Parts: sequence; structure tokens; C-alpha cells
Amino acid sequence: MASGKINVSVENIFPLIKKFLYSDHEIFLRELVSNATDATLKLKHLTSIGEAKVEYGNPMIEIKIDKEGKKLHIIDQGLGMTADEVEKYINQIAFSGAEEFLEKYKDSAKDSGVIGHFGLGFYSAFMVASKVEIITKSYKDEPAVHWTCDGSPEFTLVPHDKTERGTEIILHIADDSVEFLEEFKIRELLTKYNKFMPIPIKFGTKKEALPKPEDAPEDYKTEYVDVDNIINNPNPAWTKQPSDLTAEDYKNFYRELYPMQFDEPLFNIHLNVDYPFNLTGILYFPKLSADLQIQKDKIQLYQNQVYVTDNVEGIVPEFLMMLRGVVDSPDIPLNVSRSYLQADGNVKKISNYITRKVADKLKSLFNENREDFQQKWNDIKVVLEYGMLSESKFYEKAADFVLYPTTEDKYYTLAELKEALKDNQTDKDGKLVVLYASNKDAQHSYIDIAKEKGYQVLLLDSPIVSHLIQKLEADNENLTFARVDADHIDKLIQKEEETISKLSDDEKEKLKTSIETVVPKENYTVQLENLDSNAAPFIITQPEFMRRMKEMSASGGGGMFGMGNFPEMYNLVVNTNSELATNILNSSEDIQKDLVKQALDLAKLSQGLLKGEELTAFVKRSFETLK
Repeated sequence: MASGKINVSVENIFPLIKKFLYSDHEIFLRELVSNATDATLKLKHLTSIGEAKVEYGNPMIEIKIDKEGKKLHIIDQGLGMTADEVEKYINQIAFSGAEEFLEKYKDSAKDSGVIGHFGLGFYSAFMVASKVEIITKSYKDEPAVHWTCDGSPEFTLVPHDKTERGTEIILHIADDSVEFLEEFKIRELLTKYNKFMPIPIKFGTKKEALPKPEDAPEDYKTEYVDVDNIINNPNPAWTKQPSDLTAEDYKNFYRELYPMQFDEPLFNIHLNVDYPFNLTGILYFPKLSADLQIQKDKIQLYQNQVYVTDNVEGIVPEFLMMLRGVVDSPDIPLNVSRSYLQADGNVKKISNYITRKVADKLKSLFNENREDFQQKWNDIKVVLEYGMLSESKFYEKAADFVLYPTTEDKYYTLAELKEALKDNQTDKDGKLVVLYASNKDAQHSYIDIAKEKGYQVLLLDSPIVSHLIQKLEADNENLTFARVDADHIDKLIQKEEETISKLSDDEKEKLKTSIETVVPKENYTVQLENLDSNAAPFIITQPEFMRRMKEMSASGGGGMFGMGNFPEMYNLVVNTNSELATNILNSSEDIQKDLVKQALDLAKLSQGLLKGEELTAFVKRSFETLK
């Protein structure tokens, strides 16, 4: 029998581990299963290079609950430890066996999948256990040993009669952690953290139906047998080559990741790089709504198939946080609990790689099947537009596949759009004016007027469109965007010719005064315009600059400070060549007010601005004119 003190620099290391080192007590199981996986993968590597003269076989990791004895067992069939190795790796905290193994076999073990880095994972057991035992037998021809520690710096190490290779960790669960003796709790943790571990994990047994015999009688009853309940998938899709996977394989893996998600993903992007860092993974574009409610925490981060976190901020670019899937990299720096990212150069490189890979995939999808890409546009546009605003590298590549749809369901890239509009929508100053609507129904009358002129109108309805067009205008000389209801169409795209007014300057002044006595000045600015006599007599527009700044402010950043709190301001454009303008001028004061009020309400109605009490009064007044 041996006894002694664990070699630590402070006597109260265990309370520190329990309280501070690990951010979440439940990860003890992840750490211990990861250690068991390491031990098994190390053995696999040593047998493959002929250093371990044993049969590798088909090892698994087993988790067992002894509720009555208040014990939890983690059993592996890995390489085990000798007495000297227990002294070295268990009694000297923070001496990482995984690090030493990788250093010793760094050339041949590069792809062995060994997980551990810190030598502290084992001690996470003391977060939930009052006593921990290790019973282990090395693959080497040496006796098994039994190590015991009650959470103090004292331990015992004695021989044991274990004959099978591997290690068994026995946790004597503390009174404040008895939840970890419940089967549902352990299953939950194994499913969360170890669902894709590379070694099969057994947790109890399950019933499995035997095949029905060919000569079975009609009253044959299905027979069942108990089989090992393997709770993980050791070979998830992201560990395979894209060429070995079908479209159905990708969909099945999506369902495996998100069993409660019923919509099929639109498409996937398989990540696979081994230089200058290792990274694998699969990202899925789900169907998205056209708002900016970013559903973060949908992408899972793994390290050598060990679940780390669903907070991938910093690794995955922010605009891709709306995607789903898996990212796995052994080169992502973590602290000792594997729970938080640590900033270093690799993280930025990985983020840049993912941005580039997503852009390349989108370009490929666009080139291979543009029609299918266009059909999916509404489901992916928010992600892509956000990417253009937030990632300069993505913005550069996006010109090849980002689309600008019209209200007539035509789709253009920016280069195609410029070419299609240049002959008809270039104004007298040489600027190409891109008309757009944000709501096809609400702005129908304005769209219709533009179409009568032969103009095309884009449908840009994402919540960040104001930010996007601001950037496009800044980066494209002589290009400007104007919402179709920002002014009368002849003012939005000004040509050389000007329409002459039928009214004299004095008549115009009288007309304006008559209208301003009825129209509320705090919300409307009256503008007299010489328009075609067939154009609408009253048109309500919202100045492009003011509206855009308010929208940018409302959607976060980019807008003028405080603009989101400004009252809504509109222009009331009055067509001086309309018959109504003449009628107002030639009517008595009372009739003038009635005409202006009715015309204003009609204009407001066309913009969806007539509501509540005003709408009720308008309807009542309109019916009275029919009597």
C-alpha cells in the first residue's frame, strides 16, 4: 500500500476547483467521458503504430448509476495506467497526460483526436463527489491499482485484482449533488455534451425487436432482446468527406441536431480545412423571417467531437449567427473548463475562413442554379444583407450573388441592375436613380405611377435596407436610391423638360394659403408642383433623407442621433395643373376647406395614414356626399 500527499501548490485546491475553476458543475461528466475517450484513442494510436502489443478490439465507454450506493461509474477500455502513471498524472495536478502524449508522438499522433489539454479535467469530479476512486489496469503487463481520495490532499494507492485493461472512475456523489444519480439527468448530460463523441458510449440497455422468421406462424408475436443502449453517434456527418455524403445525409444530420425543427434547411455549407488550422463543420441556412430577431446560440461548437458551447461569438461571424449547424476545431483556444473562448490569432483566421467559405458556396449555388437561388432569396436575404454591412470581405464577394428583386419579380445583381436601368432612369444630372418600395401593397399607387413612366421599381423590404442603400450609394458613383413614395415621380427622376403651370404666381400663393389653413403644419409641408394634368391632385410623400435616417436610427446605429424620436414629417404635393386646384381657387372659403379636407384624407388613405377617428369621419362624410 502507498499513501502520500497530492503534489499541489496550495492545500485548498479542491475548494477552488469546485467553486471557481469550472463555470458549470454539470460539465464534470463531459470531462470524465473526454478523458475516457482520450485513453481509448491513445490506445488505438499505439496499436496502429505497433507500440502497444495488444488487441484494440471494439472498445466502448460505459456509464453506470448505482443509486442505492450513491455512486456513478465511468468505465473505459482504453490504455489504463500503471501505479507510476497514477502518481505522475493524477497526483500532480495540471500535468497533462494528453500534452505529454502529443509531444512524444507529435508526428504520428497529429490526427489521433486526443482531446485533453490541461490535466485538470479529472478533478472536476470533486465538484459533485465527496470521494473518488480510480481502478485502473494498464495495457502494459503490470498489476492494476486502486487510487482513492476524499477531496483532501490525502490519497491512497493500493494494488487491485482488476484483470481487464482500462480504467473505472467511481464517484461517491455528495449530498448536494444527488441529482446526478437520476437516470434522466445523466442521459440529458450525455446527450448534450457527448452526443457525437468518437467512441461508443453505453448507458444501460434497450429492447430491440428480433427479425420475424420467414416461416413464422400467423399468430407470431414479436420477440425482443436486450441490447447495449449506445447514446452517441461516433461518426457524425461533419467528420466525413463531402463526397461521401448525399443531400439526404445532410438533411438527416440536420434532424439529428435539431429534432424539434420541422422545416427543412434551404442548403448547407460543409467546412473542411487543415491548414493553417484544423476546422470541420456543417452550417445550414434555415428558413428565416424578414426581421432582425437574430436567433443566436443555434450553432454548436465542438472540440474533437466534444461539445463545448453554443455561444460561438468570435468564431462564427456575427451575420452568420442566424444559421444553424456545427463547427469543430482542435485549434480554438479555450480555458481549462473548455467553456470560454480565449482571444488569439486563430480565432480571427477561423472567422475569416468561414466568411470566405460561405461567400464561395453562395456564389456556387447562384451560378449552378440561379432560378432555385432566386426562389430562396426571401429566406436568406437578411443574412446576406447583414453580412454586406458587417464584413468587408463578404461585401466584396457579395456583388456576384446578392440580388435586387423588382415588384415584377425580376431579379438583378447590382451590375445587371445598372445596365437594365441606365437608359430610362438616369436623370438630367447623369445620376442613375434606383426606385424602390418597401411594401408592395401599401405603396401600390406610387409603384403604378412609376410603371406608367416605364420605370422599374425594386422591392426592398428588409429592416436594414436603409443602411444597405446608404453603403451602396457611398461605394457607387452617380447611383442613388429613392423610395417610390419619397416625392412625385417627375421629381424623383428629373428630366430636362419642365411642365408649365396653368396658374399665375399670385394664384399659386392664394392656393397654398387656402390649403395651409386646413393642413396641420406640424406634420405636413405644402409643396406646389407643376405636374401633368392627369396626375393625382394631392400626393403625400415622405422626404427620402428624413425617412431613411429615422429607419436607420430605429434599426440600430448609422442614423442621425435621436432621429428615431422625431415626429413623422410628410410633404403634401399639390398639382397646380389639376382640376381640383382650380376648383379650390374658385370656391368659397367653406367649400375650399371641405375640398382640401376631402382631398387630404384621400391622399392619406392611399398612404395608409388615415386611421381611427379620422377614418371614421372620412367614411361618414363620403357617404353623405352620395345622398
